[in-house]
Amino acid sequence: MSFRSTFLRHARTSSLRTRAAVLGAGLGASVVLGAGAAVAADTVAATPTGSATSSTLATAVRAQADAQAEAATHAQQAAAAAKAKAKAAKANAKAAAKKAASWVDPVKKYALSAGFDQNGSHWAHKHSGQDFAVPIGTDVVAAHGGTVVKAGGNGAGDGPAYGNAIVVKHANGTYSQYAHLSRIDVKPGQVVATGQHLARSGNTGNSTGPHLHFEIRKTPNYGSAVNPVAFLHAHGTGV
Repeated sequence: MSFRSTFLRHARTSSLRTRAAVLGAGLGASVVLGAGAAVAADTVAATPTGSATSSTLATAVRAQADAQAEAATHAQQAAAAAKAKAKAAKANAKAAAKKAASWVDPVKKYALSAGFDQNGSHWAHKHSGQDFAVPIGTDVVAAHGGTVVKAGGNGAGDGPAYGNAIVVKHANGTYSQYAHLSRIDVKPGQVVATGQHLARSGNTGNSTGPHLHFEIRKTPNYGSAVNPVAFLHAHGTGV
């Protein structure tokens, strides 16, 4: 075989190999580029979906946090309201207890006239109570809570000098008496509260003018009286 033939055959073979390599490389590049494009396409396609999911999750978390904050606020408000209600109830109970334990003057807007243990021709003995000069029809109230044990004319059993009268028994073992009344609005056995209406003042019995005769007694009967002004002062009134 001649040198020329051998050279031409080798040249043709090399050319074919070169072309095959180029084609192979191109095919490989196409495959690689295709795969990369596919991955890129998947990434691009996945990105919006991932962002939407994150946004939805964030919204849900915020909504849950807001709901929990609102529930906590309501709970705090309810607790504060319950605390205020309990405080008000305690204050009311304290005020009621204080009122129940207190004493008040039997009438308002009065002038003190004849005093306890005073001498005079109007009494068989010394004056057994304190007179409060007030117009006829003035509201007469219980100086302290208790139970009515006497009520009626003839001094409710203590004598005609008292006119229409009432006697109230108190839990501390004392009694209060209200006399010379024009009208009686309670009955024996009736329970009355501090400051509750009992009667209207008058000028009945041994009286020289409209007034309320008031006594503090150790028993329900005449003859056991103590100084009512000193007693009321000791129990916090401004008589």
